[in-house]
Amino acid sequence: MFAKIAGVGLFGLNAYPLEIEADVSGGLPQFDLVGLPDTAVKESRDRVRAAMKNSGFNFPVSRITVNLAPADQKKEGSAGDLPILLSILLASEQIKTVPADAVFLGELSLDGTLRPVNGIIAMTVTARQQGFQTVFVPQENAAEAAVIEDITVYGVTDVRQLIAHLNGTAPLTPQPATPFRPETIETPLDFADVKGQVAAKRALEIAAAGGHNILLIGPPGSGKSMLAKRLPSILPQITFEEAVETTKIHSIAGVLNQNEPILTSRPFRAPHHTISAAGLGGGGTIPKPGEISLAHHGVLFLDELPELRRDAMEVLRQPLEDGSVTVSRVSGSVTYPCDFTLIAAMNPCPCGFFGHPTRNCICSSHAVQKYLNRVSGPLLDRLDLHVEVPPVDYAALSDTAPAETSAQIRKRVTRAREIQHRRFAGTGISCNARMTPAQLRKYCLLTDEAADYLRSSFDKLGLSARAYDRILKVARTIADLEGCEKIEKSQIFSAICFRSLDRKYWNV
Repeated sequence: MFAKIAGVGLFGLNAYPLEIEADVSGGLPQFDLVGLPDTAVKESRDRVRAAMKNSGFNFPVSRITVNLAPADQKKEGSAGDLPILLSILLASEQIKTVPADAVFLGELSLDGTLRPVNGIIAMTVTARQQGFQTVFVPQENAAEAAVIEDITVYGVTDVRQLIAHLNGTAPLTPQPATPFRPETIETPLDFADVKGQVAAKRALEIAAAGGHNILLIGPPGSGKSMLAKRLPSILPQITFEEAVETTKIHSIAGVLNQNEPILTSRPFRAPHHTISAAGLGGGGTIPKPGEISLAHHGVLFLDELPELRRDAMEVLRQPLEDGSVTVSRVSGSVTYPCDFTLIAAMNPCPCGFFGHPTRNCICSSHAVQKYLNRVSGPLLDRLDLHVEVPPVDYAALSDTAPAETSAQIRKRVTRAREIQHRRFAGTGISCNARMTPAQLRKYCLLTDEAADYLRSSFDKLGLSARAYDRILKVARTIADLEGCEKIEKSQIFSAICFRSLDRKYWNV
């Protein structure tokens, strides 16, 4: 007998419709699994055999051939266990029928219990796009799948429960839709805790409002990490579309919290500086997302930037420009989105006290320059804001006057982002930092005074074309924060000031 069950496969971030075909025929007992399965898929033969027997079904003593179509697509993961089992049960006439408009996903344990799998939300989206009305998933994945609208989700505990539902003897209750509630709880990390550092806080506000990348440079203990960890507290709330896209990546990577089926706040990723290039950009035999993709629609914080491996640091260059990263392997190429805000922090020298007002630097000039040159010019050029974070003096630390809170700053940031959403409506652009050259010419209109000042500064400072574009984008964000239609001279001046540290430290 022949049977066919619908499933969904996953390769990278891309899910695709999968047909599981089973043929049970006479001949010597044998179980063949074809269709380019990887090791995890090949091992499903043993899991399916044990799960069928331990769930009270007979494993056919026949020649069994299971085909995973399309046959030219590499198959990975264990989500095909459940449809393989159902296809054999149907082909051996141990169950009568399976709904044609349903997709089945799940890994089997040896006793027939369903285990959760990664990438459920991406596979559910594809099932809905293919016209399926119902999806059966492991109970632990049900809340995640129920985030997607217009498809009925059933959470299944084990094989016996599923077969009872299909036979109509004990129908399952559909999983209620998972509501999306953006996080509104105040974070314990608040800008009100930061003493002094007015310029750095202003720069972070600009970075949050326009999605700009920022470099913080200063001695140990000046508050660089403290400032960076508070950036999420002033970012605008994540939208449903952004949350779904980011949740897909976290689900595929296997880092999604089962108690949080959809992300309700923007991710903040802070990998250690010993991270490899593959860990940062993504990699593996079947390419998995790296830290830059896990930070999609959020913040990537790289502390001790010069201590990163050179190849890991250079991985950032193309994603910072394009908002996506392509990982190519023999098994295929996968493109992951990585539209994130980068905060990089570093000391000015190996000992950390070069340029310190009260402490002497013990590094030679050669050691200082060698340390700074670990950050390449092309990467430095892609950081919109360069901010010096000086040591905080006693007067600022002991000041008891109430400082501006994250909630107050967030209101200004949200207003600026709303202006940008209206400006870029329907274009796929989310913020000023992602403007195309055409949009730059259209929306970055300067007053005559601002244009003259920018022209003279460009010649005096020897700015690159990329630096020119990024100065305009930062100035546009400052103008949005101040509610200006045209960019004024003071806003150009501020944007240029936030790109001057490369001339102080790198002498370029």
